[in-house]
Amino acid sequence: MASAAEQMAANLSWSALSKATELRQRIMFTIGLLIIYRLGTYIPVPGIDADALRNFMSGAAAGLGGILSMFTGGALGRMGIFALGIMPYISASIIIQLLTALVPSLEQMKKEGEQGRKKINQITRYATVALALFQAYGLAKSLEAGGLAHETGMFFIASVVITLVGGTMFLMWLGEQITARGIGNGVSLIIFVGIVAEIPAALAQFFAQGRAGAISTPVILGVIVMVVAVIAFVVFMERALRKIHIQYPRRQVGMKVYDGGSSHLPIKVNPAGVIPAIFASSLLLLPTTVATFSGAQTGPVMSVLLAYFGPGQPLYLLFFAAMIVFFAYFYTANVSFKSDDVAENLKNQGGFIPGIRPGKKTEDYLDYVVTRVLVIGSGYLALVCLLPEVLRHQFAIPFYFGGTSVLIVVSVTMDTINQVQSHLLAHQYEGLIERSQLRGRKKTGAKKTPSRR
Repeated sequence: MASAAEQMAANLSWSALSKATELRQRIMFTIGLLIIYRLGTYIPVPGIDADALRNFMSGAAAGLGGILSMFTGGALGRMGIFALGIMPYISASIIIQLLTALVPSLEQMKKEGEQGRKKINQITRYATVALALFQAYGLAKSLEAGGLAHETGMFFIASVVITLVGGTMFLMWLGEQITARGIGNGVSLIIFVGIVAEIPAALAQFFAQGRAGAISTPVILGVIVMVVAVIAFVVFMERALRKIHIQYPRRQVGMKVYDGGSSHLPIKVNPAGVIPAIFASSLLLLPTTVATFSGAQTGPVMSVLLAYFGPGQPLYLLFFAAMIVFFAYFYTANVSFKSDDVAENLKNQGGFIPGIRPGKKTEDYLDYVVTRVLVIGSGYLALVCLLPEVLRHQFAIPFYFGGTSVLIVVSVTMDTINQVQSHLLAHQYEGLIERSQLRGRKKTGAKKTPSRR
């Protein structure tokens, strides 16, 4: 039988949005900051030769037109002040998370509660600055070597580094403000908006090639059907759970004896989310990106790497799948689902899995379940990321349709909708409480009897 909360959630109407003033303010605040982000992608870095940059980027689509352009919302192609995007912050966050699981001092800091979380966030910000400085300096030297600057020299390099690092730190602050005062996860929404903003131009180019006869109508229809099918498959798999039954014993509080309850421990089929795909894509695109900026100065080693590990090549696809599987297991075991912590929490709460002893046996059982669930989860990630890559290179689809972008768009959309529904549900609860209080006051006033003289 469904609980009252579940029945209320099922009957939730989106028309309640017009009455939820705080939620509307949060949504408008989020939209306003995202508009500021999109405007910033069109503000160019000082000292850039726009015509030379346009010609350079038109020929650099193989290395930079993929995941790098996707994460920056096109700012890298225009060399805007947000050309580095939010990726330094994401990379720093992932690195600090992994180090937290591996370094005892950071792990102890994480267990200190709110103060420990603030310290880890501060370390993440410092790591973001370091990564952004390194990437901005490399990009500035590449622009200078490629003849894309009006005047070369230390002044140009300093202006590019300061502008790009400042843009990344501003985006980091923007994302934190959206998370705290808006709706949804700020960093994820910034990436989401960058991906979605590039879709209309890509679709226009795709259909223009169809009208010109470069792409046949069956291929266009097949691509549309494939996109819809992949999105539906991602939604299904992201909501898929493996529920483990948890039993709680009977307990006595004072003179009362409470019956033992039961619940479920949900384990997602894909506990690592989109992190494995981001890691694998970034590492495999590194040789192509370096070669793109190096131009004709690539050595024999880099030439071999490009020949065998270029996008769409068999070895590229093989290593892409292998790295996705590896990062899915590694990130799940060390960050997203630590079975030893879960087993210890269950033991402290008095819960146990029927037929499994608490402690080490529970930890081993959870490892057993997660390892086998991840066979499906990592395979699903590899399939979603490889299928668009294969079709894009086999059928020469002229726009970047990657599994990573689909995973990000679907995951962020589902998470934002869930948060909106949670706010609406809380608003509906507040309305019910206010109505019940008013009814109680009316009944209390009706039952008053005249005092005896």
